[in-house]
Formats: sequence, C-alpha cells, structure tokens
Amino acid sequence: MKKYFVGLMAACIMSVSIIGTSVSAEGMNEDVTLTEEQKEEMEFLQKNALDQHIGIISKYVEYGVFTKEKGDKIISHFQKHYEELEKNGFIPKWDKHKHKKGEHQDNE
Repeated sequence: MKKYFVGLMAACIMSVSIIGTSVSAEGMNEDVTLTEEQKEEMEFLQKNALDQHIGIISKYVEYGVFTKEKGDKIISHFQKHYEELEKNGFIPKWDKHKHKKGEHQDNE
C-alpha cells in the first residue's frame, strides 16, 4: 500500500510538471480582470492546491524520497508561485517566464 501511495504521489507531481511545461500563453485573454467574488474563489482554490502540494512534498521528505533541503526548496517554489498569482489578481502570467540557457540545471 505504501508503494502504491508513493507511486500515486509521484504520478501527480509528474503530471503537474508536464502540464506546467506544456501550457503557453497562446489562447489566453490578457484583457481579463476578475471580479472580487471570482478572485476570492480562485484564492480559495489556489490556497487549497498550495496546501496539498506542501502536504505531498512533506510526505516525500518523510518517506526519504527527498532530503529536507530539497523539500524546502520545492515548497518555497510553490509558495513563490502562489504569491505571484496573488500579486496578479489570480490571473496566471504564463508568458512572463523566459529562462536563460542552463538556468534550471539542478545537480541535486
């Protein structure tokens, strides 16, 4: 059962990564402003997603899949993403992340 749970969590993380890298700014309407009610709903959903991600990474650390340092780094990334969404009124800015060559090399 434990292997199944860890495998399921790994699949969830991988699917989030794949979705995140395959989505582009194409098809996004940049002239949208959410109402306060819509912002509150997106804040609720995004906060729940953040809490779930933190819980998943914490379990990976607990099971020894990630070191505490690596887990903290991943959680920090999720928190930064949430803060950016909050700053932008919970409208994602997919086209703002242009990375320099070799910027995401992680030798851990």
